[in-house]
Amino acid sequence: QEAKRLAAEDSANRPLYGVPVAIKDNIDAAEFSTTAACPAFRYQPAKDATAIALLRKAGAIVVGKTNLDQFATGLVGVRSPYGVPRNACKEGLVPGGSSSGSAVAVAAGLVPLALGTDTAGSGRVPAGMNNIVGLKPSLGLISTSGVVPACRSLDCVSIFALSVDDAFTALSAIVAFDESDPYSRRLELGTLTQAAPLTIGIPRKEDRLFFNDTSAEKAFAQSMQMLGKIGAKVVEVDISPLLAIARLLYDGPWVAERYAAVGEFINKHRQETDPVVRDIILGGARPSAVDAFRAFYRLQEMRGKSQAIFSAIDALMVPTNPAAYSVEDLAKEPLKYNSNLGTYTNFVNLLDLCGIAVPAHIAENGNPYGVTFLGFSGNDAKLASIGRTFHAATGLAPGAPSAG
Repeated sequence: QEAKRLAAEDSANRPLYGVPVAIKDNIDAAEFSTTAACPAFRYQPAKDATAIALLRKAGAIVVGKTNLDQFATGLVGVRSPYGVPRNACKEGLVPGGSSSGSAVAVAAGLVPLALGTDTAGSGRVPAGMNNIVGLKPSLGLISTSGVVPACRSLDCVSIFALSVDDAFTALSAIVAFDESDPYSRRLELGTLTQAAPLTIGIPRKEDRLFFNDTSAEKAFAQSMQMLGKIGAKVVEVDISPLLAIARLLYDGPWVAERYAAVGEFINKHRQETDPVVRDIILGGARPSAVDAFRAFYRLQEMRGKSQAIFSAIDALMVPTNPAAYSVEDLAKEPLKYNSNLGTYTNFVNLLDLCGIAVPAHIAENGNPYGVTFLGFSGNDAKLASIGRTFHAATGLAPGAPSAG
């Protein structure tokens, strides 16, 4: 019905005219219920989230909602009563989360475009695990009005696509200042360009953590070599301050923000929520205001150090996922392996960075492997341009092998 309606309308100035889009089920779309992967939480939204309304205005057709780690809590994609989305590239591998269903839908060829969210890496880890592009915009660039909050001060809407160009086209369509979102910001987006020779930072050797995944380690070494092939100057940088900030997200008081979002609901529905998610979020009631202020001071100190890191480079390239795990692995170590996956993602929103995850290699063990380019807020177009050049140089077809 939506397609027929669109066919009768003018396609002018509608960059997503007729494009089918899938939506993570913590984002409101008027004709679908929102569950955040918790049936007891289900509600019928009165209207579209702002991002969805802008997608439709650009001509997109919302075809369905996608699975996720419950309440967007996790980087693994297995914490859902609706089952585990199957990794599109390798059987048994976790899909990555929390935007698992959106990434799998794009990688499997079900839709060319999907929206997710990203608080701690949920728009990047699933992209890396499924051999697709994951665009994590600057905070406030896309409205989060109509999005079930995880950590309101850190949340953003993310975009999954098979190419950087597609992801950036979608981003351009849904960027708008929104007075209904107190975290919305007026930021200039810029345009995609051919990336000129740039200086790209990579983690120094002691900051390259792969948790005994030798295939991932070799794939990142190949990625570093690829930078030279695209004409980039490569410099090693000390990112230990960033890794220290990453540990603050879950080991520090920010988990209290998750409790502020849905903690009271979970307290009333303990038996109807995922036990891992429940324990993480209810743990957010423990940090004190003193803990929070101490963490704010620590974060501000690290922000100063991060300024020094990024002032000397055009972008930082890090592994999207330092290691890959199977669904079976996660059953044995649900928290440890989830934490490992966030090594290079957890610090990004805390430091007000933007980034883009792109496919890089299929590792020797058959696992998809990607890298992420990071920079300070407002550099979305610059990073996308770098990611586009890098992805093209790899010659790697995106998505599942059968869908590529």
